[in-house]
Amino acid sequence: MSGPVGMGEAEAANELMRLARQIARHDRLYHADDAPEITDAEYDALVRRNAELEAAFPNLIRADSPSRKVGHEIAASPLAKVPHEVRMMSLDNAFSDEEVLEFVARVRRFLALPADAEVLMTAEDKIDGLSCSLRYEQGRLVRAATRGDGQVGEDVTANVAHITDIPQVLIGDVPAVFEIRGEVYMAKADFAALNAAQEAAGDKLFANPRNAAAGSLRQKDASVTAKRPLRFLAHGWGAASAVPGETQFAVMQQIAAWAVPVSPLLAQCASAEAMVAHFRAIGTQRPGLPYDIDGVVYKVDRLDWQERLGFVAKAPRWGLARKFPAERAETVIEGIDVQVGRTGKLTPVGRLRPVLVGGVTVTNVTLHNRDEIDRLGLRIGDRIVLQRAGDVIPQVVENLTREELRGAYAFPDHCPECQSEAVAEEGEVDVRCTGGLVCPAQRTERLRHLVSRGALDIEGLGDKTIAEFFGEGWLESPADIFRLHQRRAEIVGREGWRDRSVDNLLAAVEAKRAPDAARLLFGLGIRHIGAVTARDLLKRFTTLPALRAVAERAKGGDAAASAELLSIDGVGPVVAHALGDFFHEPHNVAVWEDLLTEVSPPPYIVEVRASAVAGKTVVFTGKLETMSRDEAKAQAEALGAKSAGSVSAKTELVVAGPGAGSKLKQAAALGIEVIDEAAWAEIVKAAG
Repeated sequence: MSGPVGMGEAEAANELMRLARQIARHDRLYHADDAPEITDAEYDALVRRNAELEAAFPNLIRADSPSRKVGHEIAASPLAKVPHEVRMMSLDNAFSDEEVLEFVARVRRFLALPADAEVLMTAEDKIDGLSCSLRYEQGRLVRAATRGDGQVGEDVTANVAHITDIPQVLIGDVPAVFEIRGEVYMAKADFAALNAAQEAAGDKLFANPRNAAAGSLRQKDASVTAKRPLRFLAHGWGAASAVPGETQFAVMQQIAAWAVPVSPLLAQCASAEAMVAHFRAIGTQRPGLPYDIDGVVYKVDRLDWQERLGFVAKAPRWGLARKFPAERAETVIEGIDVQVGRTGKLTPVGRLRPVLVGGVTVTNVTLHNRDEIDRLGLRIGDRIVLQRAGDVIPQVVENLTREELRGAYAFPDHCPECQSEAVAEEGEVDVRCTGGLVCPAQRTERLRHLVSRGALDIEGLGDKTIAEFFGEGWLESPADIFRLHQRRAEIVGREGWRDRSVDNLLAAVEAKRAPDAARLLFGLGIRHIGAVTARDLLKRFTTLPALRAVAERAKGGDAAASAELLSIDGVGPVVAHALGDFFHEPHNVAVWEDLLTEVSPPPYIVEVRASAVAGKTVVFTGKLETMSRDEAKAQAEALGAKSAGSVSAKTELVVAGPGAGSKLKQAAALGIEVIDEAAWAEIVKAAG
């Protein structure tokens, strides 16, 4: 399988792993520490790259995928935790007019609207601040909370009492319970004055207004917040005993009538073209606005349509954030370093003359692979154009000096870590080290992958600790992780290691003696076996020994075993061959068997939501009158069912609308239960 610009599954898996780690780190820096190291544009581009790869390789979606998370956990916060009654979601991003047009078209398709039906949207500027939810009961503010991870935030009630934009009591007729959600921000002028005062006092300067606002609001001592000029703009709501309007725009007008500030640029747009025009209009006003914005937010105006559209993993289908484009800059490639990844892939990284792009100094850029270097004609000393945009961040856009008469860059044909031969497999662009477990880079990377959050998730075994223990010869293979208790006396007393920290680490290791089988399989780093594929395999075979037995039979030419593997959704010849190749190598089998002497993963059994169709395969056919086919499939998946496109012996339920043809006949011939759309609606209603 190939993906973006001919990328193979192995390269995609590696990049998804790196992106998950990078994004998780930047989430912590941004949401928990209020100390971001990159611009919003760079962060957006990392997320966009992750989404692009997941769309091209759905079988590689990781358990710790950034697409499944909102914000960041707040376990280390000094502030009290507050659960959100209604989850605080994020928004999907768009970076072009075409994506906005497709968003509107997607809404039409999902709702099964005719081509001439008006789809009214709201559009407003996207404040670059800190999300906050204000809970009012009987019109009085009783609690304020940050977004946190979307499900649990931090209690900042005492702090927001010092923000004059936030009324303690709402004016007018207010529902018994109503949560107003918006952004706490700092105006540009106030930020400049604050930093001037910080500099005069010899204190640390804030990087930008958003950072200043977040750091000011998330103070344990509310008196510190009181000294900071914070403001608030509402953009929506959460839990509500009643909603005062039938449209997004009407409710926002009512919130404004309660004396809560809303954006003065909030408008209704009757067409996709009007949405694009409003984006451009806001863009021209951006430099003169008193606060920082990073885009425009669109929302379907009708609330009943919002309810039907629902949500995906962490974002509503009815909302979209159109981001402003990032910047470009020129710099020089001063060197090219080659890094070796977990699967042996050699990745060239350009060392740059430091350059400021979008407010952040860039010193390195990935050059991806040998072919990309050849395509751009890159050499040390070339002057390049660097871009931080929505595709790949950072990215070399153009080589300005490729015509200069200098020798081409010679990509290494031996591994820089172990000096083993480095070759590209047939049909692949990636050059890989052939050293395998002999290569120290691959061994440590595989150990890091095994203990990562998406795999065994062993707390305390970070990159530094793995490198340290590997250097001592204590971690040579995965099974050695579970033998660390034998090294306790040697670990205690080392720099940074005391009795308690060692015991905590060993306890974390012991807690994984019966790991989730799919996580363990994914953690082994078998080529082409991502987190989703690992789960799909274990759903079928339940235990790791059973999976191994089928893979070995398939490798040996057993047609039935091969057919069984290939019948699993998401498992193609590439995955089947990778499994067979893994178990065909004696050193892999030795690692596998050694590890299974230390751990005992229980059978893999998936629990589904309780509903009348949970675990069943459902087929929708004919014309659906109250919803689109996409909406129906989304409902089925939400109820724990699988939606199939064709009727077969595996089908257990057919939902037939008017005009149902061959599928209905086939269902009757196979004796499959058939219901109408109204009966399906009752099943959905009964499941809650």
